[in-house]
Amino acid sequence: MELGSANYQLLKFMYAIMLFGVFAPPALAKIHHHTFIIQETPCTRLCSTKNILTVNGQYPGPTIYARKGDTVIVKVINQGNKNITIHWHGVDQPRNPWSDGPEYITQCPIKPGANFTQRIQFTEEEGTLWWHAHSDFDRATVHGAMVIHPRKGSTFPYPKPDKEVTLILGEWWNADVNEVLQKALATGGDVDPSDANTINGQPGDFLPCSQNDTFKVQVQQGNTYLLRVINAALSNEYFFAIANHKLTVVGTDGSYTKPYATDYIMITPGQTMDLLLKADQLKDSSSPSRYYMETRPYNGNTNVTFDQNISTAILEYKLNQNTFATFPLLPSLPEINDTNAATAFTDGIRSLASWDHPVDVPKTIDEHMYISIAVNVVPCSGSSNCTGPMGNRLAASLNNASFQNPPIDVLDAYYYSIPDVYTPDFPNKPPVFFNFTGDTIPQELYLTQKSTKVKVLEYNTTVEIVFQGTNILGGENHPMHLHGHSFYVVGKGFGIFDKEKDPLSYNLIDPPYENTIGVPKNGWAAIRFRAANPGVWFMHCHFERHTVWGMDMVFITKNGNSNDAKMLPRPHNMPHC
Repeated sequence: MELGSANYQLLKFMYAIMLFGVFAPPALAKIHHHTFIIQETPCTRLCSTKNILTVNGQYPGPTIYARKGDTVIVKVINQGNKNITIHWHGVDQPRNPWSDGPEYITQCPIKPGANFTQRIQFTEEEGTLWWHAHSDFDRATVHGAMVIHPRKGSTFPYPKPDKEVTLILGEWWNADVNEVLQKALATGGDVDPSDANTINGQPGDFLPCSQNDTFKVQVQQGNTYLLRVINAALSNEYFFAIANHKLTVVGTDGSYTKPYATDYIMITPGQTMDLLLKADQLKDSSSPSRYYMETRPYNGNTNVTFDQNISTAILEYKLNQNTFATFPLLPSLPEINDTNAATAFTDGIRSLASWDHPVDVPKTIDEHMYISIAVNVVPCSGSSNCTGPMGNRLAASLNNASFQNPPIDVLDAYYYSIPDVYTPDFPNKPPVFFNFTGDTIPQELYLTQKSTKVKVLEYNTTVEIVFQGTNILGGENHPMHLHGHSFYVVGKGFGIFDKEKDPLSYNLIDPPYENTIGVPKNGWAAIRFRAANPGVWFMHCHFERHTVWGMDMVFITKNGNSNDAKMLPRPHNMPHC
């Protein structure tokens, strides 16, 4: 059933009548106000202290709570030492790209001493999302959760949990993260890996000077807990598990899934997952009472240098006088390069596709795009001695176009028809077809060129994108994130996409509905969405170094005919470049 079709709207109306009665008024939505103060805060990890950028002095930052249909207004005050922007990851922001947040795409950065008020509308989202800085490497420490509960009068499509717990997975550098970035940009080489992986900002029991601050969750035997898991890491995908406990996936990226029982999850940067946990292991006084929650990095290409440290938190049962605390048990997690385990997990995720949470997969496609994803090189400029491959500078691309931020934001350039900021010629296919996943790729195909290309879509266009991984400079998974939309993941596979055979296996019944998709190493992933959100929307890899290198592009969706299909006017308080 097509989004916006008369039958789809009738279905929603009939359900509302059945659920609430024809004369029942809709639940009143609320407006929530927050102030985010960007500031430097001293923080001690791994036996040393440094200043980090935070929101309101917190790391991770404050959680935003709302209900579906609510609006959140956030005044961001920059008291830090550098330019910054904030993005509301996974929120569609209907008709309002002005508050989306990526620097030089929808706004100029908020300068030190300045402020910017952003408006976030939760129209369709329900579950767990997150917010984060969208400038340089700032999101390493500037991030936090967004929890969107069902509308008043409705509830979860599963038994209500006894308690909710947010777990933000991330990385920690002993060095200043933006010095790490500047060093890589200066040399043209790779980014130094992090020194620790973290759960809610803490490395856990197995890294130096960390054991006293390990994050702990206390549970009661027999209760059910909703774990809201967010991967905020800049570079790492993670396996995650809890010793001796099953997990049940019930949501991803602010959308419900069919309940999916599993021993572990694999979550890629940018993604969120809602997991039900039954506390059922304290069966008698001799039962262990403490269990490790553990993350282990996953990377299908172990030739890439990355932080391989595990991180831990502790699940501990409330004890009575006849029981005693035990040393936590460790879970059994897949190996760090176990692609089969990662694939087996992600293949099991399906949309709920129920009467009150229907799917709306586009069946007819107006715009087919085949996008190759690559890490590349560009020539070493000037008199620099670059440390990238073959003495070049590392870069990245989509369809061999390596995105370069313009001097002013793309949204302003589009809104005011300012010339020479971008070109509307992002290609629908790679300029050269070759054995994308071959073991040996000619070195002349390593090169890319910098540009600022966008793809212009008519309002209400249905789009299919097939992301094709490549093995240039050794492939790896790529978490591709689309702003302003969620999309249906209709297919995935390994090798080179076959346009005749592979669509025959698409899932058009209950595909996952996500905003970030992990494109497998040397494989492909197909997504579908409807471009019914007028504005300027960024699409990029959520490995932060790949974003900086240019693995990005921009969609511009034109206005529709009706007033509610047109982009909102430019707010008066937008930051200046």
